[in-house]
Amino acid sequence: MLQIDDVVLGLDILEKKFVCDVSNCKGACCILGDSGAPLEPNEAEILNREFSIIKSYMRSEGIKAIEDQGTHVIDSDGDLVTPLIDGKECAYVVFEKNIAKCAIEKAFEAKSINFQKPISCNLYPIRVKRYKDFDALNYQQWDICNPAIKLGEKLKTPLYIFLAQPLIRKFGVAWYEKLKIASEEVVKFMNNKQCSS
Repeated sequence: MLQIDDVVLGLDILEKKFVCDVSNCKGACCILGDSGAPLEPNEAEILNREFSIIKSYMRSEGIKAIEDQGTHVIDSDGDLVTPLIDGKECAYVVFEKNIAKCAIEKAFEAKSINFQKPISCNLYPIRVKRYKDFDALNYQQWDICNPAIKLGEKLKTPLYIFLAQPLIRKFGVAWYEKLKIASEEVVKFMNNKQCSS
């Protein structure tokens, strides 16, 4: 484990190679799973406020799911999440050439809203768990992301580099710069350890 300010993260975030490959996975993380995307309280408020704009980018099935359930729900674990369509994909999912995309992000890209998408989606496969005094960041391994691991290894891109933008969005530039420095030190330590063994 590594701690930077009030954030604790697993070393696999530094070591794992990962680059999303949606042409192969088809955006499966937006479709599969037991629950919707985790939301922060302010994000739930944004979705509620901006739904009238976002809905113009959505499918009719997603709009109906939100009209029935609301722009956000509490799941079986008591977490605030996006609603699902018939217990399957996220209500905000749209499809382009059989690839799952996000209607929220499409509204953002069109400059219709100022909110990109839930930070949990932006950070995936890193999951954030909030404790009283710190945030814990963990890499969530899921076989649907095997294409991303293969591409990451091919491009030699660590997960924390691939997710630089959302990590900065969540924790700020100064924090991310500390993460980069710490990562370089961890790599040096691991290389020295391998050389001496």
